[in-house]
Order: sequence, then structure tokens, then C-alpha cells
Amino acid sequence: MPNETIHNPDQYMTALRTIIAGGRKRIGLLLGAGASAGMRKSDGSYPLIPAVAGLTTQVLGSLNGEYQYQIAELKKELAPKDDIETILSRVRALAKIIGPAKIHGLDGPQYATLGERICEEIGTIVNVSLPPSGSAYSDIVTWIVGTARDHPVEIFTTNYDLLMEEALERVRAPYFDGFTGGRDPFFDPVTVSNNDLPARWTRLWKLHGSLGWSSNDKDEVVRSGKDSAKHLVFPEHLKYEQTQKAPYAALLDRLRAFLATPDTLLISVGFSFADAHISARIDEGLAANPSASVFAFQFQKLEKESCASELGRRLPNFSVYARDAAVVNGSAGLWKVPDQLPSKDWGPIRSSYWSRFEDASPNEFILGRIEDFARFFSAARSAQAFAAQQTQLAEPNTALPAEAPVA
Repeated sequence: MPNETIHNPDQYMTALRTIIAGGRKRIGLLLGAGASAGMRKSDGSYPLIPAVAGLTTQVLGSLNGEYQYQIAELKKELAPKDDIETILSRVRALAKIIGPAKIHGLDGPQYATLGERICEEIGTIVNVSLPPSGSAYSDIVTWIVGTARDHPVEIFTTNYDLLMEEALERVRAPYFDGFTGGRDPFFDPVTVSNNDLPARWTRLWKLHGSLGWSSNDKDEVVRSGKDSAKHLVFPEHLKYEQTQKAPYAALLDRLRAFLATPDTLLISVGFSFADAHISARIDEGLAANPSASVFAFQFQKLEKESCASELGRRLPNFSVYARDAAVVNGSAGLWKVPDQLPSKDWGPIRSSYWSRFEDASPNEFILGRIEDFARFFSAARSAQAFAAQQTQLAEPNTALPAEAPVA
């Protein structure tokens, strides 16, 4: 990382608050697995839904009694990468190719059963509810419904859980997820493509499927209203193939169409950009439309966010905001907060994005953590947020949409 390059978080977050406080900008959110994993349970413990490592431990633990030998042998075979995603990929591959032959004591149909069991366990683990006392998703919904909008907020998520649906329904905020109907709601790609519902309806696009989706007797995806996990695109080797079919192709096309629209901003949190089929569409969209922007809020330090950093270095309209550093206008640099506050009221505002991750750690950029990210959004319309609007925080690399004034 070039030592001479530094980035001032005060500048970028002041401008971002200006954008998200108004209702004129076309804004989308991209929520990855880190969003659900970063929220607390009702008892205050973490995580609400485990990330891949925790998911692996829980799923394999529940199956270990029946499949102890197979799990042990598959882990040896796949080491050092033996997480649940890799194991599921291997199980489904064996189910398709070995037929009546046996590997590690199971034949093809038995591996198909094991794959279904893994999917059922994943579905059980992600089938949770939001804490009753509030959550990060509730804060995001507060921001969504807090102003009249010229354009709907579009939420793209790879998560299978129903947490965002729950947050929207708690405050009776209307949303559209691509399905329509009463008895067996069916997917309507025309409405998804045209995007012609009122702006007050949030769009919720489940890019990898969702709990409650299932197939009917015509092999069409319907929304059952139940918590089943029969039609999920799990992160394994079939993902690319599956996402070329309805409804997944239409949802990914919606992401591409969103980025093709002039003057749009996609803000991501909890997403690593390791999903090649999603990152490729973002890459193509930003390259073809310089007026679109992506702000990627990453939980880890920049050197560990390799997928996001690579996009940021190639695309000037892709900005990465990591814990210790940022990539803006293709230039990577450490965060540096000026000694002097922009105004006398700026201390509480700065602490909303520049604080400690742990008690003994130095201050870092914290908006890669979903709960801080959501609070920042929900508080965007507070009077203090604009206390320094007239203060000049000039820095050459703004990487902001044209609408945003540099405060």
C-alpha cells in the first residue's frame, strides 16, 4: 500500500450522510452472510446466525452420529479446506457420478440423501427470528421508511434467512420479493424486470433463494409461506449452473439493470465479493456505467479483503472502506483522522464510524460491522449529522456520485 496515500473518513462519511438522508438518490443495499452473522441474539450473545466456520461446526456436529465415518474421511480428502461449503460440493458431486459404486461406505443415492440432510440442517440453523428489542435490520428499515423517496430502495441479499422480511413486516413496510399470489405465490419476472411498483415499496431480491421457497409439480419455484429449505442455492459447485435458471437469472438480471441505471449507488455490508457470479455482474455494470458507484463496507483489514480490494483497484467507481484503510478512485491508502475536529459538534458524529472494535484496541473504521453500519444509517437524518455541512473537508479523491456535495 503506497505510504504517501491517505484517506480521511470524515470527508467520505459526511458526504455519504448527505446522500442517505435525502430521498432523491437511487440506492441499493447488498447484504452478505456477514450481515446476519454480525447481529446479536436476544440474550446479547453473538452471532444471530453463524458464519461459515460456525455453520460447519453445527451442521457436522448434528450429523456426526450417523455419518461420523464419512465426515471424517471427506475432511481428510478435502483438507485443508474442509468447511461445509466444500463438503457439500463434494457430497453432491459424488451423488451425481458414482451410481451404485461406494466411496467411504456410501453409494450415489446415499450421498444424495446426505446432501439433503446437510441442506436441512443449514435451513434449520438459519431459521431464526430477530430479537424483540431491536436489531440492525430494524435500524435499516427505520432509515428506509424515514423519508419520502423518488426511487425505491432495492435490497440484494445472498442470505436465505427471513430476517429482513421480519424487520419490514414489523413496521408494516410494504415490499416486493418477485412473487405474487395468495395460495401458491408464483415468481413474476415481468414485474421484477419492469420495476414499476410505487417507490414506497422496498424491493427485496434473494439472489440465492430463501427459506420458504419450493418447487411445485411443474418444477416452478413458488413461495410456500413455510420455513422449508428445499430450494436454496447453497454455496457449492452447482451454484453457477443453478443461478442461470428462473427465478435466479431474473434476480441477477435485476442487479445488472440496477447498476446500468444512471446515478445509482449500491452499498454493501457483510459481503466478501468472493461470489464470482455476483462480482462479475457488478464488475460489468460499473465498467459500462461510470455514473454508478459501489461503496463496499468491509469488516476485516484491507489486506484480508482481497476480492473487494481487487475490484476497487481496477474500478474507480468501486470504493472499499475497510477497518484500517480504504481504496478510493483506485488508490489504496490508510485511514488518517485529522487531529482537529471539523466542528465543535463533530465528536459524537465521528465516533459513529471511527471507534474501537475492542476495549484495548486503537480507533478504527467500524462501519464494516453491521450494527454500527445500521445505526449510522438510521441516524442519518439527525440534526447533528449536518452540523459541519459548511465545513470544507477537501480531499482530491472523493469517489462520490455527482449529487453528493463535499462538505
